[in-house]
Amino acid sequence: MSAVSRGFDVIVIGGGHAGAEAAWAAARLGAQTALIAFSRDAIGRMSCNPAIGGIGKGQIVREVDALGGLMGRATDRAGIQFRMLNRRKGPAVWAPRAQCDRRLYEEAVQDLLAGTRNLTIVEGSVEDILGDGSRPRRVAGVRMADGREVRSRAVVVTTGTFLRALMHCGERQTPGGRLGEASAESLSGSLVRLGLELGRLKTGTPPRVHRDSVDYAALDEQPGDPDPTPFSLMTSRLAQPQVSCWIAWTNTDGHEMVRANLHRAPMYSGQIRSRGPRYCPSIEDKVVRFASKERHQVFLEPEGYDSDRIYCNGISTSLPPDVQEPFVRRIRGLEQARVLQWGYAVEYDFVPPHQIDATLQAKPVVGLFLAGQINGTSGYEEAAGQGAVAGINAARLAAGREPVVLPRDGSYIGVMIDDLTTKGVDEPYRMFTSRAEHRLMLRCDNADERLTPLGRELGLVDDIRWERHQATQAMADAFSEWLAEGRPGGRPLVDELADWDGDLGSAPAVRDWIGLNGSSEAARLGTLRFALQAAVSRVKYAGYVRRQARHIDRLRRLEDHRIPPDFDYAAVRHLRREAREQLARHTPRSLGQALRISGVNPADISVLMIHLHGRRR
Repeated sequence: MSAVSRGFDVIVIGGGHAGAEAAWAAARLGAQTALIAFSRDAIGRMSCNPAIGGIGKGQIVREVDALGGLMGRATDRAGIQFRMLNRRKGPAVWAPRAQCDRRLYEEAVQDLLAGTRNLTIVEGSVEDILGDGSRPRRVAGVRMADGREVRSRAVVVTTGTFLRALMHCGERQTPGGRLGEASAESLSGSLVRLGLELGRLKTGTPPRVHRDSVDYAALDEQPGDPDPTPFSLMTSRLAQPQVSCWIAWTNTDGHEMVRANLHRAPMYSGQIRSRGPRYCPSIEDKVVRFASKERHQVFLEPEGYDSDRIYCNGISTSLPPDVQEPFVRRIRGLEQARVLQWGYAVEYDFVPPHQIDATLQAKPVVGLFLAGQINGTSGYEEAAGQGAVAGINAARLAAGREPVVLPRDGSYIGVMIDDLTTKGVDEPYRMFTSRAEHRLMLRCDNADERLTPLGRELGLVDDIRWERHQATQAMADAFSEWLAEGRPGGRPLVDELADWDGDLGSAPAVRDWIGLNGSSEAARLGTLRFALQAAVSRVKYAGYVRRQARHIDRLRRLEDHRIPPDFDYAAVRHLRREAREQLARHTPRSLGQALRISGVNPADISVLMIHLHGRRR
């Protein structure tokens, strides 16, 4: 649908992973929502690697699903290989990952959105975000490139890597945020006029090679899990065939070629001045920063069942094609490789996230929400988590309701948003389990327990999902009680099951228990594995979780000390200059958040606390 003569409650700009979740959430909450994208066929497109999840990232996908989001469902439809990472460690840091069929994934996202009430998809480009002329500033809608004006109460900007985007491949520079797609040139100026400062970041992508030109016999095979676990509670079973990925290695010959051509690499020639992702470096960065390493791992990942493309994960590059091809062919197994797409880098504008609050609303502009790479993050999953929160809060603002804030002790999404708004970024932010100090309580297996009740309260979780959730939790509760009782003598059953390699439902003790207790609703609905794993982790970590909960209670006392948004830090005597500057820049909402800001120490918090108490007398 392209007619936009009427107004909307919420407009979402951009149809990537953040935009899809924002539009889905806002529409499901009853807001009349417009999703504006360059092309409806590009909605949900995977710009970089065809995979969802990973360490820290898989947890976010499970949380988005627990809230009623769509990424987990789309992944289960499109996945061609599923693996649970970190299985050698405890369940607290297990992380699901799926290799996806690139075409099937975007089709799944588009299909889910197409069936969503209250959602209108509009093709086109937004040139300007309109204000209503009030103070403080408030959004009133958008102006599109063809001159149409679309009115709304809230706008969610999810432009990914497209703001004044410039692609680099060797000396060649091409405007665009993704190969074959245009750059959003005017929107950056609109954001500046609304009072936001912009920065510049960089990302990159590796070459793709033809699958028939790879010598698989020279590579190490990496199959999926024999009994894979879905991302979504709504998926009873993963029935599709799985494919293997393959592992290759770079070598010193290839590294020498990179070193000899660094003067032609935009990152080292001075052509690119922006910071790229620390934890996903280009092969140029790897060769320079880790000069003593003789080889680097390369994961060869199929882009789909019917695709000829193999994604060479681990050798992101912006070197020119005449260097990329011989470099790739120096890798064992790729000696005859035919490159189908060259690697390239993208520079793009972003909004330093100290300018947004915990609801993802821009501080200078009421009704303007930002989500995804525009906030300085990297990755589909981080974008999806922000998109869900921005969509929820945009819809609630349009309806005159209070915003929703996810605390960092309750979700990885909350950790991410708190990190962004409290600490800011000077390079693309990537989620890791190590960023969450309460990760024992933020497991994949309890994402539904933590967040589905909130999703139900908000209106995101429908009756069907709520029934599945209740059945799963009832099974987990019953199984937890049985595990907690223990058994006389021998190794504790919970430890035995925690080390069980495979589907817990196939463990002899579990089969016996299920047989004694009869068939359950969770088994009928296909959510038995979710219930069993949640119960095992719950019992195994019970003591640690109780201690962590007490620690959280102490920290929450600082969170309860609110700081007025217009607080004048210059008026606080004895506050160090660095602390005063950082606090004024970030405008924390509480003493707890203030303490997490770089440059603020406990002594500064004590000074602030005394001053705030004095104001309240």
